[in-house]
Amino acid sequence: MTQRILISDYDFELPAELIAQQPLPNRDDSRMMVVWRNGQKIEHRHFKDILEYFTQGDVLVLNDSRVIPARAWAYIKGSQGKAIEFLFVKELKPGVWEVLCRPARKVKEGEVLIFDSQFVARVAARSQLGHRVLEFNTTEVREKLKEIGTPPLPPYIKRKKDDPRLKTIDLERYQTVYASKDGSIAAPTAGLHFTENTLAELKKKGVEILTVTLDVGLATFQPVRVEKVTEHRMLEESFYISEKTAAAINRAKKEGRRITAVGTTVVRTLESAWTENGLVPGQNSTSLFIYPGYQFKVVDRLLTNFHLPRSTLLMLVSAFGGYDLIRQAYREAVRQRYRFFSYGDCMLIL
Repeated sequence: MTQRILISDYDFELPAELIAQQPLPNRDDSRMMVVWRNGQKIEHRHFKDILEYFTQGDVLVLNDSRVIPARAWAYIKGSQGKAIEFLFVKELKPGVWEVLCRPARKVKEGEVLIFDSQFVARVAARSQLGHRVLEFNTTEVREKLKEIGTPPLPPYIKRKKDDPRLKTIDLERYQTVYASKDGSIAAPTAGLHFTENTLAELKKKGVEILTVTLDVGLATFQPVRVEKVTEHRMLEESFYISEKTAAAINRAKKEGRRITAVGTTVVRTLESAWTENGLVPGQNSTSLFIYPGYQFKVVDRLLTNFHLPRSTLLMLVSAFGGYDLIRQAYREAVRQRYRFFSYGDCMLIL
C-alpha cells in the first residue's frame, strides 16, 4: 500500500453544522462508530453499548490530566481598546508564563496587562505566532486562573467572553469525570463520554482500569505547515506513568490481554515509554509523531473522537485503523450526521 505522506491526503469536506458546539445533555448520550479492522466493517452504536466490547481481563487506560481554566482576558494599561484573549500555555518558572494572545499585534514588549486589580503582568518577551512571555505580580498564577479563567475551548467551539456557558456547562463538561492532576490546556476529549457509572460497570465486568498522565499542550493541536507530513516536527509534551500502571501493562502484554487506549494522548504516552524490556515508569516527555507506517507496540484498541482535517490526530488514527478504512469511516460519519470534534461523538477501533 502507498504510504500517505502528503497533507492533502488527510483533508476532507465537513459541513460546519456537524461541528458540535455544546455537549449532549448526558455524557454517555453520544453515538459510537465501531470500526473493525479485521473484518473491515463499520457498526453504528451508542457509547452506552461500550460494555459489550469488553471482557474480563481487558485493560482500559485513561489520561487523568485535568484541564486548567487557562483562558482569560486582559486590558492593556492605559488603553481604551477591547479586552485581549490569552491562553496560558506553559509555566516557565514561578510567576512567569508563556501565553498565546489574540489579537497578538496589540501586545507589545513592555506593555502592562490588567487581568484584574490584583492580577497584573508585564510583557517580558514576544515571539512569532502570537506567543508572549508574561511576568506576573504573583507566583500564584494557577490559583488566580481558578478565580478568573474559563475553560480553554478550541476555536471551533464558539463562545464569547460573557457567554454564561463558559462558567456553567463548559466548566464541568470540558473535563473528564476522572481528571485529577492539573496541567492540560485542552481536554483529552475521548474520555469525555465516560460517566462514573460506566467506569464502575466496566470494573464490575473485570476490566482493569489504569491511568497515565499526559499534560495536553500545543503539540496535540499544532497545525501541520509542511506539504510532506514526514517533515513535520511535533512539540514536546510531558507525561507520567506510575510504577503500578507500567507493571500492570507489562503483565497484560505478557499474558496476551488487550490494551485499550482512551484517546490519542494515551496512545502517544504508552508508545513513547515502550522499550525492549517493556513499559518504563516515571516522568518523561515525548515528541512522538505517529502517521501511517508506524508499528504499534503497546496499544491493541483505541477509543477516539472524530478529528480535524489535516491534523496529526487524524494521521495517528489513520495509522492505527488503516488509511483506507478510516477514510471510509469518516465519509460514513459525515453521511450519517455524526457530531465532530471535542464535544462530538466517538469511534471505537477494534
